[in-house]
Amino acid sequence: NPDFGVNIITNSQLDDRTNGWFPLGNCNLSVGSGSPHILPPMARASLGVHEPLSGRYIHVKNRTQTWMGPAQMITDKVKLFLTYQVSAWVRIGSGANGPQNVNVALGVDNQWVNGGQVEINDDRWHEIGGSFRIEKQPSKVMVYIQGPGAGVDLMVAGVQIFPVNREARFKYLRHQADKIRKRDVVLKFSGAGSSSLSGTNVKVVQTQNSFPIGSCMSRTNIDNEDFINFFVKNFNWAVFGNELKWYWTEPQQGNLNYKDADDMVALCQKHNIETRGHCIFWEVQATVQQWIQALNKDDLMKAVQNRLTDLLTRYKGKFKHYDVNNEMLHGSYYQDRLGKDIRANMFKTANQLDPSATLFVNDYHVEDGCDTRSCPERYIEHILDLQEQGAPVGGIGIQGHIDNPVGPVVCTALDKLGILGLPIWFTELDVSSINEHVRGEDLEVMLREAFAHPAVEGIMLWGFWELFMSRDNAHLVNAEGDVNETGKRFLALKHEWLSHARGQVDVQGQFNFRGFHGKYAVEIDTPSKKIVKTFVVDKGDTPLVVAVEL
Repeated sequence: NPDFGVNIITNSQLDDRTNGWFPLGNCNLSVGSGSPHILPPMARASLGVHEPLSGRYIHVKNRTQTWMGPAQMITDKVKLFLTYQVSAWVRIGSGANGPQNVNVALGVDNQWVNGGQVEINDDRWHEIGGSFRIEKQPSKVMVYIQGPGAGVDLMVAGVQIFPVNREARFKYLRHQADKIRKRDVVLKFSGAGSSSLSGTNVKVVQTQNSFPIGSCMSRTNIDNEDFINFFVKNFNWAVFGNELKWYWTEPQQGNLNYKDADDMVALCQKHNIETRGHCIFWEVQATVQQWIQALNKDDLMKAVQNRLTDLLTRYKGKFKHYDVNNEMLHGSYYQDRLGKDIRANMFKTANQLDPSATLFVNDYHVEDGCDTRSCPERYIEHILDLQEQGAPVGGIGIQGHIDNPVGPVVCTALDKLGILGLPIWFTELDVSSINEHVRGEDLEVMLREAFAHPAVEGIMLWGFWELFMSRDNAHLVNAEGDVNETGKRFLALKHEWLSHARGQVDVQGQFNFRGFHGKYAVEIDTPSKKIVKTFVVDKGDTPLVVAVEL
């Protein structure tokens, strides 16, 4: 009995002064009033109708270290393998020097677990939303709120930690997906004998959903027949794990290796699989080859130009997308060496060399509430800044390496990014749990949130086969090729996202149904023969009329 939605925090409303709370470090706790009565929006999305908050808050004074704040032991209340949503209102006092990070943290046997964080640069109340899950029995679990610099007061209200009911949200997401991923279709039968078709049996079968769902692959995978069979059957897009990265295609200066990428492109073309180009540059210094780091500024600029020309000329028209400069919110190697303009110039040059490719930004921890460097607000600022410099940014990549995802937290990030009007893709999605059922649930949360969101236009998994994952306990298919519980969840969703319909031709010689976008076959049983025709349902707001000539 998980007690979904029940807060495990004692005296959250502070009806009993600060009872149940204690100061971490030698700070002072008191109770103030005037905090919001409304539940923070992400919590409200999970909990629905809820009594108002009390308006009381914990005021933390005399903080001499960043980690000092209110704390509470929750060891006996946390259940293993349940996903907990974290929610609170937080505010900081005056005297802060620049933006301050505030974090709801858990000490799980003295290991820090991130429950969500927010950056504050004003004196308003801010929502913190995050999540956590514990998979090994701990001897003690403490929750504490920390973050602002020494000497800055901290105010905390309405702390909620509750197990989240994912199934209830799935129901809502199914309805939402039906609204945005389906279209009304009218099949209009004509031709010899069509006047007497009224009452004839019609069977409509969807053979493929056109929504992009892909995975990464590596050169070694493509010699594995079982891997390729699963890939071709279940994915319509591919991205290469490493084989297009600069450190792979030019490990030493002038020593070019495109053979692996060429082989993989050929395989994808053979099977009509679209490809993403990942990535032209990678802004994190640790990923930059030593020979590049050894170049002077002028030679580095030439090398960057050569990289763009080589790659985009060689593969012109072959990659639908490029991640131009990976993880610009977490690194700045090229910008530090070549100046602020270099980032926009990479986009401009790439666009000149291959105008057919959509150019993406790509970063991580955008959607999970646990990294203020790449929160949606920061990402939006970053994209607008690039666009102001003339960079043709065509898409937003969210990597999606996520732990214990909670729908409303993810959806809130998508809503915020959606205001830019650019397509959003999950570009490197993986989830991890030692329990395959829980991992499958994590994956279902992410796939459903993406599929039900109007701004999201594609999902790429960062692998699926046990031996070829960059994360432990993240696979859908085990080493021998057996689909595990996580993989079964994935296949069940793929099945759910195919529309089938049966019925009779009406007196107007028509058959109406509503179905997901994609490829279909229709089967009509006429008295003389069985006729099969194929058609495609594209996106569109008005009903699609398909003329079926018999």
